[in-house]
Amino acid sequence: MKLLNEILNIKYPIIQGAMANIATGQFAADCSNAGALGIIAAGGWDAAKLEEEIHKAKKLTDKPFGVNLMLMNPHCDEMAELVCREKISLVTTGAGNPGKYMDSFKEAGIKVFPVVASVMLAKRMIESGADAIIAEGTESGGHVGEMTTMTLVPQMVDAVDVPVIAAGGIADGRQFAAALSLGACGAQIGTSLLVSNECPIHENYKKAIIEAKDNGTIVTGRSVNAPVRILKNKMAREYTRAEKSGATRDELEKYTLGSLRKAVFDGNVDEGSLMSGQVCGQLNEIKPLETILEDLMKETKERLNSLSSIAV
Repeated sequence: MKLLNEILNIKYPIIQGAMANIATGQFAADCSNAGALGIIAAGGWDAAKLEEEIHKAKKLTDKPFGVNLMLMNPHCDEMAELVCREKISLVTTGAGNPGKYMDSFKEAGIKVFPVVASVMLAKRMIESGADAIIAEGTESGGHVGEMTTMTLVPQMVDAVDVPVIAAGGIADGRQFAAALSLGACGAQIGTSLLVSNECPIHENYKKAIIEAKDNGTIVTGRSVNAPVRILKNKMAREYTRAEKSGATRDELEKYTLGSLRKAVFDGNVDEGSLMSGQVCGQLNEIKPLETILEDLMKETKERLNSLSSIAV
């Protein structure tokens, strides 16, 4: 099995998670320079903003980087044309099927890695032409599915004939070694990169992650089919109370409207949406990206070497 770094011609078999309002051109370039594949998260941007961020990344790194397209974005057609013109090496996708863009992506030499939370969705993506699958477990921060990484990845590996990248619940070498043992060729990580020196989120957000305990996250929005994992705070508690009382999707949106921006830019840890994965309880220090990635790979190699000596 080829590891992800061999497939993508990067240093480490790691993709930086696409985090809206966080994964800018600057941050993607920093992640690529540190050895991972940096990703610019287009989120709710328009094509002009994405183009600006792509050009910024190109000035800051000569390493490969990718773009994440949120397929429900009304500007997605223009952005798909843009990534082809800009010769982006890889596109990850969420919130839809990229099938309508596959021919143009292939013609431009772009690899397409959809992020999915079930085998059924993965098979649809592969039928559309996906080159690999990012199998995201519910341990992840942000928008999540139901299956855990431990259960999703091996079933995905057995069901598809393209490389599988594990995402969700990976912050140290023990977890990365487990993902590789399950058949993944690499990992996508996000939460552990939020507490990097280079990450552009507010220092209050970083501090909240570091102070979080093992049970410090909660999934909101399951009742309205919009599950999002965030840190427990005042907003999360109020949202949960309203959700349990049978609030409608429109009523619940008053809690989340602009809440991610409040967290990322304003550092409002009470009313902001502090998206974070369950690994928050493992994180206790702000470090440079390079150190985070080096430590992760060193621990992974040590763990795999120690396991190879165990006689079962």
